[in-house]
Amino acid sequence: MRTSSSSLRSSLAELMAFAYRNYAVTKNEFYALFEMLFWPVVSLFTIGLLGEFLTLKSEEISFILIGVIALSVIQIVQIDVTYVMLYDMWSMSLEYSVVSSAPFSKMVLGAWLFGVLRGFVAFVLLVISSTELFGLDYTLPVLGSALFVIGIFLGALIIGLVNCIFILVFGRRAEIFAWTLAAIVMIFCGIYYPVEILPEPFKTAGYLIPITHFLEYFRSFYGYQPAFENPLFVGFAESLVYLALLFYTAEMSLKRARKTGLVLKLSG
Repeated sequence: MRTSSSSLRSSLAELMAFAYRNYAVTKNEFYALFEMLFWPVVSLFTIGLLGEFLTLKSEEISFILIGVIALSVIQIVQIDVTYVMLYDMWSMSLEYSVVSSAPFSKMVLGAWLFGVLRGFVAFVLLVISSTELFGLDYTLPVLGSALFVIGIFLGALIIGLVNCIFILVFGRRAEIFAWTLAAIVMIFCGIYYPVEILPEPFKTAGYLIPITHFLEYFRSFYGYQPAFENPLFVGFAESLVYLALLFYTAEMSLKRARKTGLVLKLSG
């Protein structure tokens, strides 16, 4: 019992260490404030004012604003996960991080925890702004809100993990995905429109993205019918399967990068 308790404390300490690393790197960076506050608020104002100009109904404006809020939170959290690779690559110190005894999964999860904190602050700010400025009727119960936000955070973790794997496989050439992958996912997961309007096979691709189901769950409280009877269950089931596969792939990709010398190339 004492051994398992000590192991748990050690694991938590490793997670918090990697979360603190992201905090220490970004606390004095002005762009970090822009990522968390400026761009999400600009997006909200732009889309909200467009909805006012087009004289959309209140439920239609709510549909779009929910997408804006989700996308902004996803962008913030996924980039914090991707920073696991980007910070070390930019500072040419990746070799020092990967010699750590901590597995890659703890590096990612630690960074994700810091991203969750930043994403939650942005979520609260955007919900309050949407309610006050554009009349978003936030009717989701507390438990439903928590499940939706957790689902969005998991979706961002998946995107960030994919970015990390791309960098471990393709090196610096994959850096562009850190800034574009979330936008590509946005096309298929129904951020601004229902997935059902997409032609096949893009509609099927959309339903294979967990974020699609979390958005449909949120929007069901505004009268929009989800494609599946229990979108939360589908979203969490897809998330757990993808995360298990991606964490395994990330560990294998890191081993391969060590053998091929890619880690040294990214460190010098």
